Amino acid sequence: MKHLPSTIMVLAILACGEPSAKPPDMMATSTASAPLRRVISLDGAWQIAEGGRNAVPAKFEHRVPVPGLVDMATPPFVEPGPRVHDREQLRQKDPRRDAFWYRRTFQLSGPVPAVARLKIGKAMFGTRVFLNGKLLGDHAPCYTPGFFEAGAALKEGTNELIVRVGADRDAVFGHAESGHDGEKQRYIPGIFDSVELILSGTPHILNLQVVPDIEKQAVTVHVWLHYTGTPSSEKLRFTIREASTGQLAGEAESEIPAPTDGNQQKMFATIPIRHCQLWSPEHPFLYELKVQGSADDFSTRFGMRTFRLDPTTGHAVLNGHPYFLRGTNVTFYRFLEDPLRGDKPWREEWVRRLDQSFRDMHWNAVRYSIGPAPEFWYRIADEEGILIQDEFPIWQDTDETAATIDGNELAAEFREWMEERWNHTSVVIWDACNETRSSETGRAIRQVRALDYSNRPWDNGWGVPDDPGDSDEVHPYHFIFGPDQPFRMYKIARDPGTKAGLLIAQPYAEEKLLRKNPLIINEYGGLWLNRDGTPTTLSRPVYDYLLGPRATVAKRRRVYAQDMAALTEFFRVHRQAAGVLQFSALTYSRPDGQTSDDWTDLEKLTRDPDFYNYVRDSFAPVGLMVDSWAEEYTAGATQNFPVLLVNDLDEDWKGDVRFRLLQDGKVLQEKTEPSEIAGFGTVKVAFALSIPQAPGTYQVEATLLDTPFGAVHSFREFRVLTADQRETRRNLVLGRQATASSERGPEWRAAFAVDDNGDTQWAPALGGGPQWLAVDLGETESVSRVELVWGGTVKSYAIEVSSNGVTWKTVHSSERGHRRLDTVRFPATPARWVRVRISECASESECSLELGVYH
Repeated sequence: MKHLPSTIMVLAILACGEPSAKPPDMMATSTASAPLRRVISLDGAWQIAEGGRNAVPAKFEHRVPVPGLVDMATPPFVEPGPRVHDREQLRQKDPRRDAFWYRRTFQLSGPVPAVARLKIGKAMFGTRVFLNGKLLGDHAPCYTPGFFEAGAALKEGTNELIVRVGADRDAVFGHAESGHDGEKQRYIPGIFDSVELILSGTPHILNLQVVPDIEKQAVTVHVWLHYTGTPSSEKLRFTIREASTGQLAGEAESEIPAPTDGNQQKMFATIPIRHCQLWSPEHPFLYELKVQGSADDFSTRFGMRTFRLDPTTGHAVLNGHPYFLRGTNVTFYRFLEDPLRGDKPWREEWVRRLDQSFRDMHWNAVRYSIGPAPEFWYRIADEEGILIQDEFPIWQDTDETAATIDGNELAAEFREWMEERWNHTSVVIWDACNETRSSETGRAIRQVRALDYSNRPWDNGWGVPDDPGDSDEVHPYHFIFGPDQPFRMYKIARDPGTKAGLLIAQPYAEEKLLRKNPLIINEYGGLWLNRDGTPTTLSRPVYDYLLGPRATVAKRRRVYAQDMAALTEFFRVHRQAAGVLQFSALTYSRPDGQTSDDWTDLEKLTRDPDFYNYVRDSFAPVGLMVDSWAEEYTAGATQNFPVLLVNDLDEDWKGDVRFRLLQDGKVLQEKTEPSEIAGFGTVKVAFALSIPQAPGTYQVEATLLDTPFGAVHSFREFRVLTADQRETRRNLVLGRQATASSERGPEWRAAFAVDDNGDTQWAPALGGGPQWLAVDLGETESVSRVELVWGGTVKSYAIEVSSNGVTWKTVHSSERGHRRLDTVRFPATPARWVRVRISECASESECSLELGVYH
């Protein structure tokens, strides 16, 4: 891999207006000159064939688009990127072929220039390139661009280009990161970013890095030059224009001496910006910079923007002011295996509509989770106003898999990643990995972070942050991983909005609690629904518990939207995190998938209406939360409902807060009070209502009536129950006498299985073989539902009932218990005793149980 030179020659053109080679006001009337660089796009239809790794195929009988993936070939290949047998397995081999070979021809008019570089934006899995039969080289990394020196093989007229890509992740294993993801089932290869031929004279401008200084209203431009032949001094001209109008915003010229050692040179210049406008998601104002030398020119866009994370407040700072990240995730590489994907990732109009739909949800931030997108996605994010946490495709969530990471190799990939992306204003956080704990990722970060002169913060997954201003990753999955299982929203009232509450079931939570690094919540909840409204494999036990197996799609969608909105409100109003990003706005949707997105029409980008209405309001910059979580209230009682208001804007908000009691859309009670929220502040108000006498389901609605974003709502649902309904919901084993075949110790007693506390459980002694837990209900009860919350995976178990504690009847048996939660239903059966008999645990050290028994 060729890296940019470290030799530095400095030229400063001061922002205060000191003269450069020509005073800026004398240069303002200059006109644009003809480009010295030619870029030939090689995107389009290519020929493609499959085969081994060593020999170019004799025939190319298929066609495929570039950029794209090989599953888009016509006629199609047989299962490219086949389903993996074990999603956790690091190695993955395609049994049908070792490689795919791409071929195309192109024309070069005129003689070959001094510099000819072929750029392949991104390709899975690794590339080997031949031009006119000559090997140009190899590039193993899959998620960063590969550059190949083409001048010696290029010729005037017709040229033949052949690119080999590995057919599977094994092709680069041990040489580069291959994008392992324990929730993917297919890894489809292909050249999935643009291919272009870059032509210029010498010296050639290898790269630029633009560093804004918003206080001085200037930019420092770092330039890397490469010389072919004998180096000589060079004059560079800098021109900055407003991207939207073309109006001149800054100019300079500077003389650079020839390098004294080698053929590479670096310099920087600082250029004032006239009538400087800052970039933000609310005002994504861009400039275009052109640097021109005697034989080459290079253009890039940038925005005047600074970003950091403040360890003192725990919040983000954008352009010198507090800024709260509200957003979502794009899991691009999971989306690549979605059956409805097609060519959408490479259609600019679809991607732009996607970003616009994010902004419509009040989202200003997106994590590109477990891997970067094609480069034009970042350009669109620059233009639409999206802040990106750019995550490298590493998810090694066990010690064994994390041990495969090599810090030196990873640093080389990080360097290519940063050099490609550092001028994108949208990119504000470099994210080294997802949920990974490895000293090697930290070592790689330390090797490269100084390359970014804007000093963006980094995220190191589950690893130790490298700097006090780096973020700590937080994933509070209350519904599937929290300690208080099974979880319902009323249990969130046990957390007054603390940092510790965000770290439930988080690895290394104790050390995160002690650190001052800002937290970013970029995954939470765990209530995913597939696009057809069915639960995913991770959320199915949750919905079975919350709603029962016969719940309608409409009911599941409503619960999903309401609970995700409530969690979002809770995280936002308590201000414990720099960002709240829901997971995920774009991923796969498949019956055996673990997560999903929320589209009902992927082409039109239409969301489920409940998700849109509830979740959109929960992210409103001026928002609110009904801080009341009970599932039922006593008929006729006067109930106080606190409401917390939150303002993400720097301006104060004044207006009315309306509070209503509803049933089936009908208003039963209503109150309105004026309120005011200071900029970046929170306020608490409260409303007292009389709970209706009639049993039924009710809803309270709090509304900010006049915000810059329209009316913003927060809802809570509760019930008034009859005596029979309350009896049906009563846990029959709560506080009852429990006995067990054995107890692991005083912290794992049988009584802890029936205390309605998810933080405590019963666990049998180690090495004891089959085990059991029995509970005396005190009297004979009609039993039809049992909830078992496991502390581990149980291979086989049975539920038994008895009238005397001696003779037992089996009402349910399973050869495979779920990890976390089993909800078991059976015909109503009279019982005085209930027993759970465990035949075998998958792991004795994790075998523990919390029990609930119901009518």
